[in-house]
Amino acid sequence: MIEIKNLHKSFGVNHVLRGVNLDIIQGESLAIIGRSGCGKSVLLKHIVALLFPDDGFVKFNGRIIHEMTTQELYEMRRKFGFLFQGAALFDSMTVEENVSLPLVETQKHLSKSEIKKIVEEKLDLVGLKNIGKLKPAELSGGMKKRVGLARALVTNPEYILYDEPTTGLDPVMSDAIDDLIKELNQKISVTSIIVTHDMFSVKNVADKIAMMHDGKIYFQGSYEELINSNDSVIQKFIQRSGF
Repeated sequence: MIEIKNLHKSFGVNHVLRGVNLDIIQGESLAIIGRSGCGKSVLLKHIVALLFPDDGFVKFNGRIIHEMTTQELYEMRRKFGFLFQGAALFDSMTVEENVSLPLVETQKHLSKSEIKKIVEEKLDLVGLKNIGKLKPAELSGGMKKRVGLARALVTNPEYILYDEPTTGLDPVMSDAIDDLIKELNQKISVTSIIVTHDMFSVKNVADKIAMMHDGKIYFQGSYEELINSNDSVIQKFIQRSGF
Protein backbone atom coordinates (compact mmCIF):
# COMPACT_ATOMS: atom_id res chain seq x y z
CA MET A 1 0.00 0.00 0.00
CA ILE A 2 1.11 3.56 -0.79
CA GLU A 3 -0.05 6.31 1.56
CA ILE A 4 0.28 9.96 0.57
CA LYS A 5 -0.39 12.41 3.39
CA ASN A 6 -0.53 16.23 3.29
CA LEU A 7 2.02 16.34 0.45
CA HIS A 8 3.40 19.78 -0.46
CA LYS A 9 5.89 20.70 -3.17
CA SER A 10 6.94 24.09 -4.52
CA PHE A 11 9.29 25.12 -7.30
CA GLY A 12 10.29 28.66 -6.49
CA VAL A 13 7.07 30.64 -6.07
CA ASN A 14 5.03 27.94 -7.83
CA HIS A 15 3.25 25.92 -5.12
CA VAL A 16 2.35 22.81 -7.15
CA LEU A 17 1.22 20.28 -4.54
CA ARG A 18 -0.84 21.85 -1.77
CA GLY A 19 -1.68 19.05 0.62
CA VAL A 20 -2.31 15.90 -1.41
CA ASN A 21 -3.91 13.00 0.47
CA LEU A 22 -4.31 9.69 -1.33
CA ASP A 23 -4.15 5.95 -0.58
CA ILE A 24 -3.23 3.51 -3.36
CA ILE A 25 -4.30 -0.05 -2.65
CA GLN A 26 -2.22 -2.93 -3.96
CA GLY A 27 -3.76 -4.59 -7.01
CA GLU A 28 -5.97 -1.72 -8.09
CA SER A 29 -5.83 0.33 -11.27
CA LEU A 30 -5.87 4.02 -10.30
CA ALA A 31 -6.24 6.88 -12.79
CA ILE A 32 -5.04 10.32 -11.71
CA ILE A 33 -6.69 13.02 -13.81
CA GLY A 34 -6.76 16.79 -13.91
CA ARG A 35 -5.88 19.81 -16.03
CA SER A 36 -2.39 20.30 -17.42
CA GLY A 37 -0.11 21.78 -14.78
CA CYS A 38 -2.20 20.64 -11.82
CA GLY A 39 0.63 18.48 -10.42
CA LYS A 40 -0.15 14.98 -11.70
CA SER A 41 3.34 14.18 -12.98
CA VAL A 42 4.94 15.86 -9.95
CA LEU A 43 2.89 13.58 -7.71
CA LEU A 44 3.98 10.55 -9.73
CA LYS A 45 7.65 11.48 -9.28
CA HIS A 46 7.16 11.70 -5.50
CA ILE A 47 5.80 8.15 -5.45
CA VAL A 48 9.07 6.78 -6.85
CA ALA A 49 11.27 9.27 -4.96
CA LEU A 50 12.44 11.16 -8.04
CA LEU A 51 11.29 14.18 -6.03
CA PHE A 52 11.03 14.67 -2.27
CA PRO A 53 8.31 16.72 -0.51
CA ASP A 54 8.66 20.10 1.17
CA ASP A 55 6.10 18.90 3.70
CA GLY A 56 4.03 15.79 4.30
CA PHE A 57 5.16 12.33 3.18
CA VAL A 58 4.75 9.35 0.91
CA LYS A 59 4.73 6.05 2.78
CA PHE A 60 5.49 2.75 1.02
CA ASN A 61 4.66 -0.48 2.86
CA GLY A 62 4.64 1.41 6.14
CA ARG A 63 7.94 3.28 5.58
CA ILE A 64 8.22 7.02 4.89
CA ILE A 65 10.13 7.24 1.62
CA HIS A 66 12.18 10.37 2.29
CA GLU A 67 13.46 8.80 5.53
CA MET A 68 14.84 5.73 3.73
CA THR A 69 18.55 5.17 3.26
CA THR A 70 20.03 5.22 -0.24
CA GLN A 71 20.09 1.40 -0.28
CA GLU A 72 16.46 1.20 0.88
CA LEU A 73 15.41 3.65 -1.85
CA TYR A 74 17.25 1.55 -4.39
CA GLU A 75 15.41 -1.59 -3.25
CA MET A 76 12.06 0.21 -3.22
CA ARG A 77 12.47 1.59 -6.74
CA ARG A 78 13.09 -1.94 -8.05
CA LYS A 79 9.45 -2.67 -7.24
CA PHE A 80 8.34 0.02 -9.73
CA GLY A 81 8.20 0.18 -13.51
CA PHE A 82 7.79 3.61 -15.11
CA LEU A 83 6.39 4.28 -18.59
CA PHE A 84 7.42 7.83 -19.44
CA GLN A 85 5.20 10.08 -21.53
CA GLY A 86 7.47 10.01 -24.58
CA ALA A 87 8.63 6.40 -23.96
CA ALA A 88 12.14 7.86 -23.27
CA LEU A 89 13.99 5.39 -25.47
CA PHE A 90 17.66 5.90 -26.28
CA ASP A 91 17.91 6.55 -30.03
CA SER A 92 21.43 5.16 -30.30
CA MET A 93 20.40 1.81 -28.82
CA THR A 94 18.44 -1.02 -30.39
CA VAL A 95 15.07 -2.08 -28.97
CA GLU A 96 16.76 -5.04 -27.28
CA GLU A 97 19.39 -2.81 -25.68
CA ASN A 98 16.75 -0.33 -24.48
CA VAL A 99 14.61 -3.01 -22.87
CA SER A 100 17.56 -4.81 -21.30
CA LEU A 101 19.06 -1.68 -19.74
CA PRO A 102 17.44 -2.05 -16.27
CA LEU A 103 18.67 -5.65 -16.08
CA VAL A 104 22.18 -4.78 -17.23
CA GLU A 105 22.36 -2.03 -14.60
CA THR A 106 20.82 -3.90 -11.65
CA GLN A 107 21.01 -7.66 -12.24
CA LYS A 108 24.74 -8.24 -12.53
CA HIS A 109 24.37 -11.99 -11.91
CA LEU A 110 22.40 -12.57 -15.13
CA SER A 111 24.22 -13.85 -18.21
CA LYS A 112 23.74 -12.27 -21.65
CA SER A 113 21.65 -15.23 -22.78
CA GLU A 114 19.42 -14.97 -19.70
CA ILE A 115 18.91 -11.24 -20.27
CA LYS A 116 18.12 -11.84 -23.94
CA LYS A 117 15.48 -14.43 -23.01
CA ILE A 118 13.81 -12.09 -20.49
CA VAL A 119 13.78 -9.24 -23.02
CA GLU A 120 12.16 -11.47 -25.64
CA GLU A 121 9.52 -12.57 -23.11
CA LYS A 122 8.63 -8.95 -22.23
CA LEU A 123 8.49 -7.86 -25.86
CA ASP A 124 6.21 -10.81 -26.56
CA LEU A 125 4.05 -9.81 -23.58
CA VAL A 126 3.42 -6.36 -25.11
CA GLY A 127 2.74 -7.82 -28.54
CA LEU A 128 6.10 -7.16 -30.20
CA LYS A 129 8.13 -10.03 -31.63
CA ASN A 130 11.32 -10.05 -33.65
CA ILE A 131 11.99 -6.30 -33.45
CA GLY A 132 14.93 -6.44 -31.04
CA LYS A 133 17.48 -5.28 -33.62
CA LEU A 134 15.48 -2.22 -34.74
CA LYS A 135 16.26 1.31 -33.59
CA PRO A 136 13.57 3.60 -32.09
CA ALA A 137 13.59 5.74 -35.26
CA GLU A 138 12.25 2.71 -37.16
CA LEU A 139 9.20 2.37 -34.86
CA SER A 140 5.77 3.97 -34.87
CA GLY A 141 4.61 5.99 -31.88
CA GLY A 142 2.51 3.11 -30.61
CA MET A 143 5.39 0.66 -30.94
CA LYS A 144 7.68 3.01 -29.01
CA LYS A 145 5.13 3.09 -26.17
CA ARG A 146 5.04 -0.70 -26.15
CA VAL A 147 8.83 -0.94 -26.07
CA GLY A 148 8.85 1.55 -23.19
CA LEU A 149 6.31 -0.63 -21.41
CA ALA A 150 8.40 -3.77 -22.03
CA ARG A 151 11.34 -1.98 -20.40
CA ALA A 152 9.13 -1.01 -17.45
CA LEU A 153 8.15 -4.67 -17.05
CA VAL A 154 11.58 -6.22 -17.44
CA THR A 155 12.37 -6.30 -13.69
CA ASN A 156 8.95 -7.82 -12.82
CA PRO A 157 7.70 -4.78 -10.85
CA GLU A 158 4.82 -4.81 -8.39
CA TYR A 159 3.73 -1.34 -9.50
CA ILE A 160 3.65 0.26 -12.95
CA LEU A 161 3.39 4.04 -13.27
CA TYR A 162 2.08 5.35 -16.59
CA ASP A 163 2.64 9.02 -17.43
CA GLU A 164 0.14 9.97 -20.16
CA PRO A 165 0.37 6.57 -21.90
CA THR A 166 -1.93 7.49 -24.83
CA THR A 167 -0.67 11.03 -25.53
CA GLY A 168 0.17 11.53 -29.20
CA LEU A 169 -1.49 8.30 -30.33
CA ASP A 170 -4.44 7.93 -32.68
CA PRO A 171 -7.71 6.53 -31.23
CA VAL A 172 -7.10 3.00 -32.50
CA MET A 173 -3.61 2.82 -30.98
CA SER A 174 -4.85 4.48 -27.78
CA ASP A 175 -7.44 1.71 -27.42
CA ALA A 176 -4.71 -0.88 -28.02
CA ILE A 177 -2.57 0.60 -25.23
CA ASP A 178 -5.60 0.66 -22.91
CA ASP A 179 -6.30 -2.99 -23.69
CA LEU A 180 -2.67 -3.82 -22.99
CA ILE A 181 -2.79 -2.09 -19.59
CA LYS A 182 -5.90 -4.08 -18.66
CA GLU A 183 -4.39 -7.32 -19.93
CA LEU A 184 -1.21 -6.79 -17.91
CA ASN A 185 -3.24 -6.13 -14.75
CA GLN A 186 -4.93 -9.49 -15.22
CA LYS A 187 -1.86 -11.48 -16.35
CA ILE A 188 0.75 -10.31 -13.86
CA SER A 189 -1.39 -8.76 -11.08
CA VAL A 190 0.42 -5.43 -10.92
CA THR A 191 -0.83 -2.23 -9.34
CA SER A 192 -1.29 0.38 -12.06
CA ILE A 193 -1.14 4.15 -11.53
CA ILE A 194 -2.11 6.00 -14.70
CA VAL A 195 -1.68 9.76 -15.03
CA THR A 196 -3.86 10.91 -17.92
CA HIS A 197 -6.26 13.52 -19.23
CA ASP A 198 -7.75 11.01 -21.68
CA MET A 199 -11.24 10.28 -20.38
CA PHE A 200 -11.67 7.36 -22.78
CA SER A 201 -8.66 5.69 -21.15
CA VAL A 202 -10.07 6.46 -17.71
CA LYS A 203 -13.30 4.69 -18.64
CA ASN A 204 -11.41 1.73 -20.11
CA VAL A 205 -8.77 0.99 -17.47
CA ALA A 206 -9.51 2.56 -14.08
CA ASP A 207 -10.93 0.82 -11.02
CA LYS A 208 -10.67 4.10 -9.11
CA ILE A 209 -10.21 7.72 -10.14
CA ALA A 210 -8.49 10.55 -8.28
CA MET A 211 -8.98 14.03 -9.75
CA MET A 212 -6.49 16.76 -8.92
CA HIS A 213 -7.44 20.43 -8.77
CA ASP A 214 -5.52 23.37 -7.31
CA GLY A 215 -2.76 21.07 -6.05
CA LYS A 216 -5.05 18.75 -4.07
CA ILE A 217 -7.11 15.63 -4.59
CA TYR A 218 -10.51 17.11 -5.43
CA PHE A 219 -12.40 13.87 -6.08
CA GLN A 220 -11.99 10.15 -5.44
CA GLY A 221 -14.37 7.50 -6.67
CA SER A 222 -15.50 5.34 -9.58
CA TYR A 223 -15.94 6.38 -13.19
CA GLU A 224 -19.71 6.35 -12.78
CA GLU A 225 -19.52 8.58 -9.72
CA LEU A 226 -17.27 11.00 -11.61
CA ILE A 227 -19.49 11.22 -14.69
CA ASN A 228 -22.68 11.58 -12.66
CA SER A 229 -21.29 14.23 -10.31
CA ASN A 230 -23.07 17.58 -10.31
CA ASP A 231 -19.93 19.39 -9.17
CA SER A 232 -19.20 22.28 -11.55
CA VAL A 233 -15.39 21.82 -11.49
CA ILE A 234 -15.74 18.14 -12.37
CA GLN A 235 -18.30 18.73 -15.10
CA LYS A 236 -16.21 21.51 -16.65
CA PHE A 237 -13.18 19.19 -16.80
CA ILE A 238 -15.22 16.36 -18.35
CA GLN A 239 -16.76 18.67 -20.97
CA ARG A 240 -13.40 20.20 -21.90
CA SER A 241 -12.01 16.70 -22.29
CA GLY A 242 -14.50 16.23 -25.13
CA PHE A 243 -16.26 13.37 -23.38
